[in-house]
Amino acid sequence: MGPLTSRLLALESRRGWSVFMGLLVVAAGLVPVLHLATPPDSVFHVPAYMVSLLGKYLCYALLALSLDLVWGYAGALSLGHGAFFALGGYCMGMHLMRQIGTRGVYGNASLPDFMVFLNWKELPWYWWGFDNPVWTLLMVVAVPGLLAFVMGWFAFRSRINGVYFSIITQAMTFALMLAFFRNEMGFGGNNGLTDFKDVLGFPMQATGTRVGLYVASALLLAAGYLAARFIVSSKLGRVLMAIRDAESRVRFLGYDVTAAKLFVFTVSAVLAGLAGALYVPQVGIINPSEFSAANSIEVAIWVAVGGRGTLVGSILGAFTVNGAKSYFTGAAPEIWLFFLGGLFILVTLFMPKGLMGLAGQLKARIKKGGVPVAQNRNA
Repeated sequence: MGPLTSRLLALESRRGWSVFMGLLVVAAGLVPVLHLATPPDSVFHVPAYMVSLLGKYLCYALLALSLDLVWGYAGALSLGHGAFFALGGYCMGMHLMRQIGTRGVYGNASLPDFMVFLNWKELPWYWWGFDNPVWTLLMVVAVPGLLAFVMGWFAFRSRINGVYFSIITQAMTFALMLAFFRNEMGFGGNNGLTDFKDVLGFPMQATGTRVGLYVASALLLAAGYLAARFIVSSKLGRVLMAIRDAESRVRFLGYDVTAAKLFVFTVSAVLAGLAGALYVPQVGIINPSEFSAANSIEVAIWVAVGGRGTLVGSILGAFTVNGAKSYFTGAAPEIWLFFLGGLFILVTLFMPKGLMGLAGQLKARIKKGGVPVAQNRNA
């Protein structure tokens, strides 16, 4: 284990728990209170749109965390994590469409509106069961997880890694995007799934529903963080980091590299799917654009900006980049992509450890500068 890994792990063990707890308290408690308990004209009031926006950021943070788990600790850069996110979102979207019932434009309780418009005669078999929330949750976990397991099984057994693995995962998400654009697939085609009415019986636009989804997103991020932290702090986590740094040596020592990488890749896909499932009711739509390769590349930028291999850094990077995106796309939309590209170049050249690494460097520099002063005073 190199000195960089040791420093990052030390920083994570010392600060990770306190940062996580602070995030949980703020995300799951303070924001809803400021939204519900303060008057609208108060400077401390959090408006409804901000609750939904922060809830979306929490889902993005879980997506970034899932990628950091497989890229930062196992060294496998997946440029297809947006596909797992979108698949979880489509599973939730199918459930929300089935809940519309007779309240749709065509008043058909058996078929979603887009199927009636396209003259579908019956509900496709793969839509069966999505009127049940338990079945939907099972599919949110199973569909991305099964895809990652099958893909990882063939890729890792064939010892495909590095840039080749990245290209394969990117090709996967691009192929899914093209497939979901087709009306024949039965997922709404270009328009996707939208016009949702309620979730678990609660009106979608109600204040209490939005707050509940926000709190659920914060708790899910907390659970995802704890699960990821448990994995990377275990013996498996040390094996994964060894695989990342010297895979051939780990194989030579007799460890099952394929099983370790397959496990963490599948877990990361499940986390991404859960993030997508909570993302959809908060934005009110899911369409094939979520499969775009650019989305998956952007997730990698979040992780790189925050600090790969630190867990907390991936969450920080997701909030930082998406906060900047919300500002620039409103204030100066024409420069956002230039800013994003410049940010990635800046991080790659001058901050390879990301924001978490920069904080550690500043702390170490302050410590070094403080020692001689203390010695002079004692003298």
